[in-house]
Amino acid sequence: MAARSRRGVAIAALISVMAWGGAAHAQQCSDDGGNFNAWKQQFAQVAASQGVGQRGLQALADTSYSTKTISADRNQRSFRLSLDEFMQRRGADAIVQRGRRIKSQQANLLSRIEQQMGVPAGPLLAIWGMETAFGGFMGDLNIVSSIVTLTYDCRRTDFFRPHAIAALQLVDRGWLNANARGAAHGEVGQTQFLPGNVIRFGVDGDGDGRIDLINSVPDALYSTANFLRANGWRAGGGYQPGQANFGAIQAWNAAGVYQQAIAIMGERIDRP
Repeated sequence: MAARSRRGVAIAALISVMAWGGAAHAQQCSDDGGNFNAWKQQFAQVAASQGVGQRGLQALADTSYSTKTISADRNQRSFRLSLDEFMQRRGADAIVQRGRRIKSQQANLLSRIEQQMGVPAGPLLAIWGMETAFGGFMGDLNIVSSIVTLTYDCRRTDFFRPHAIAALQLVDRGWLNANARGAAHGEVGQTQFLPGNVIRFGVDGDGDGRIDLINSVPDALYSTANFLRANGWRAGGGYQPGQANFGAIQAWNAAGVYQQAIAIMGERIDRP
């Protein structure tokens, strides 16, 4: 049984390598930018094999190795804080105060989202406020360069590779400008979706025929609610630790202090 299992794994691995093609097999990750341009040429073949068209391939060709992205990836210190320290550092009280104002200002939009997706305003606004200060700062690094750099970097190549392909596909579709700016890990828009999640969970909330998480608040909030619903959110359930919908918040971000902060702020925003 064990031998058969190992043989199956080996065969599956061989098939996986063959599926990526010779170019992917030849790719070598690196911990510095010395071989980035040569690696991009190889990755372009992989991207083309995954259906990326000319616009996406040109965006890949135009990327540069992002030392700021690598530095940020190595120094994620805020998640090592206590819950109280984390909430103070992130400005939880200000997020709650502004979130309550936006809840009143955007009452119609938030009501539609809750009716259709089952997700109330509180956690959506807490996420929006936590991620970008309600769209006030969505990042200042080139999104495509950041996500491609992380794919080239050896630390988490396999995790970021599909997101890099997705970013190039978004450029192809016209849903992402090749020069768009975002956070250090290639997150996109008002609530900071990784590119693969834009494709999986993105919703055209304003009905204009495209998904734009940078410039459209309805698209961003509908998409965030759709992510939570797809990860187990159920209408009417609680979302504090131990309650039915807390798992959906955990799916949004793996850091325990972040999860607890969203639950606390969301409940405060949702209070009558």
